Amino acid sequence: MTAYNDFGELSRPIGRRVVLGGLGALSASLDAAAMGRRPPRDAPDQTRWTFDRLSDIGGVQTTVEGDPRLIDTPYGKAVQFDGVDDRLVIDRHPLAGMSQFTFEALFRPDGGVFAQRWFHLNEEAPTPSAPPSVTRMLFEIRVTGEAWSLDAFATGPGYKQTLLFQDKVFPVGRWYWVAQSYDGKTYRAFVNGQLQGEAEIAFTPQGRGRSSVGARMNKIDYFKGAVRQARFTPRALASEALLRVTPA
Repeated sequence: MTAYNDFGELSRPIGRRVVLGGLGALSASLDAAAMGRRPPRDAPDQTRWTFDRLSDIGGVQTTVEGDPRLIDTPYGKAVQFDGVDDRLVIDRHPLAGMSQFTFEALFRPDGGVFAQRWFHLNEEAPTPSAPPSVTRMLFEIRVTGEAWSLDAFATGPGYKQTLLFQDKVFPVGRWYWVAQSYDGKTYRAFVNGQLQGEAEIAFTPQGRGRSSVGARMNKIDYFKGAVRQARFTPRALASEALLRVTPA
């Protein structure tokens, strides 16, 4: 039986000889898990942002608004947002220039208002005098009681697509890896590696810009919950290569 750990690594069966002879290694593995469950090594073309601080996320200048806080989680430090006025603004659009992409994030929604736009990548206008750009992509959620649905959204010149399927719901208060990808033809959304839906779009690469985590760029639809990591890949990953949280 094939199994994956919380970061998408293939878990190999453990034989009797390994168990009897490798208790020290097993203990070390358990210690590593307790300290944050070390993620697998990324490919050279992948970028990972870890939200274990409130400054220089991914080595990029980061502005703090409100009072987001660092918390301890089973995966290491994460940033918790209060759903009122907390957000981080990071001076980079990590998918700028990519004609194909995969955008993944490890987060925990904690309820709150119905519409929450919690990870916003926004193209900036080329000059200060130019009109604001509306080209962007987002992770959003729709919350109803103790359940949520994923909303992935991308818009730019010649395309505008929402991937929202409110019949596919998940409990709040738990950790999830979510993903959206584009392979040159089809835009897809995933929760824990499971396809939520897809649509064909005429996507074109987005320009340089900034990211808002915890709210939409224009300071609305704040997020209640926590964010631990994000990973950006300049190609569409197959579902089995996506990061995922193993159900308890």
